[in-house]
Amino acid sequence: MKKLKGTIFTVILILSALFVSGCAESPETVTDLDIGYQPSTHQIAFMTAMEKGWWAEDLEPFGIETIKDHEFPTGAPEMQAMLAGELDVAYVGAAPVISALSSGLDAKIVAGVQTQGSNLVLRPEFNYTGPEDLKGLKIATFPAGTIQDTILRDWLKENDIDPDNDVEIIAMGPGDATTAIFAGQVDAVFLPHPAPAIIESAGNGRSVIASGEMLPGHACCVLVVSGDLIRENPELVKQIVKTHIRATEYNKAHVEEAAAIFARKTGLEVEKVEKSLAEWDGEWISDPNLIVDSTVNYTQVQYELGYIDKPLTKEDIFDLSFYESVKE
Repeated sequence: MKKLKGTIFTVILILSALFVSGCAESPETVTDLDIGYQPSTHQIAFMTAMEKGWWAEDLEPFGIETIKDHEFPTGAPEMQAMLAGELDVAYVGAAPVISALSSGLDAKIVAGVQTQGSNLVLRPEFNYTGPEDLKGLKIATFPAGTIQDTILRDWLKENDIDPDNDVEIIAMGPGDATTAIFAGQVDAVFLPHPAPAIIESAGNGRSVIASGEMLPGHACCVLVVSGDLIRENPELVKQIVKTHIRATEYNKAHVEEAAAIFARKTGLEVEKVEKSLAEWDGEWISDPNLIVDSTVNYTQVQYELGYIDKPLTKEDIFDLSFYESVKE
């Protein structure tokens, strides 16, 4: 009898272990997807896929029933939301991703979105012959750890200008910074498009240098996916990358329509969007391999600026497997 009881107990343990193991291996069912983005011409791929219904159409076979979009003024609060578990996917600058990863974010960059595309815009009353002319000025740009803040500070340092003492850098989102330069509360802004085109159209400033001149070919926006989604739903992530590629290629082939989509999404006049896309030095991309070196270099810059404790590696930041698998 004791032997029988022992055998039954053993069987129960084995069955329990198999049940637990099976549960652990089963992918988590995901029905809602939360995607973050910013109202910039850098990220029209997200908006195009949303307006045309491609996100819903492409992801429905994977069980996605609802796609919620969340707008952020800059990458800093967007990454705070992702750290808090409020976003599954994010269109965001590469630099804020680095700051967030250093703070414990469980996520990877799975695709590129865009390169370059920001401008330093100076109020009309100031002359500009070179970086020295910026000394003593107030410059508004995105918060610490963003693409714009990182590039601006690094460029100033390379031109022997102390970003902490020779100029006053004020952290602002694009709307506040645009309002500030209109009102003369700041002397210059360093912002992504379409803000430079809006400011110039109103006669409140002129672009004096593009970000691609400061740091040629630099990474800007990227597509980031949470670690949970990558581990539990790799086929879904693969489709997210496919849809992003689809939207990116469509926009590149239909720039005027992309401008119209952005105008409808943001309420901006389509003429100003078209001006932005005609004048910017940005480029829409999807291949993350194009921005690996630039992004890894940001980690060294942010380390030197004191934003992160140590530089990160390519493996810390990227998962290139999804892009490579869908492009085969």
